[in-house]
Amino acid sequence: MQTKYFTVAEANTLLPSIKPLVGKLLEKQAKVTRMRSQIPELMGDLRSNVGSRHTSEMVLDFADIERLMAQIQSYGCVIKSLNAGLVDFLADHNGRDVYLCWQYGEEAVAHFHDLDAGFNGRKHISDGLFL
Repeated sequence: MQTKYFTVAEANTLLPSIKPLVGKLLEKQAKVTRMRSQIPELMGDLRSNVGSRHTSEMVLDFADIERLMAQIQSYGCVIKSLNAGLVDFLADHNGRDVYLCWQYGEEAVAHFHDLDAGFNGRKHISDGLFL
């Protein structure tokens, strides 16, 4: 697969397609996290039916999470944090690779960071003279 590089405009153009998928992904993740807290009590009772409706539903939710992640990544972006709703877009900035960084809830892709810097190292696009 060829590496996809994005401009700020291209990344922002994808947001209307990606935002609802990330929203669903965060909902499914939260639901699975809540349900996961019930597993010890189900597993602690050996007479319990671990194939219950709740565990079957959780398996389906995990499948939905995998499907949503694949769908988001099919656009060429990278999910950096499932829990935080962080999505990065590879970009070329003055001859070096960086990530354009977007977090669910933000209106637009407005930050970037070095490949190894992560969220804490992100800078506003105007600071890096991307515009």
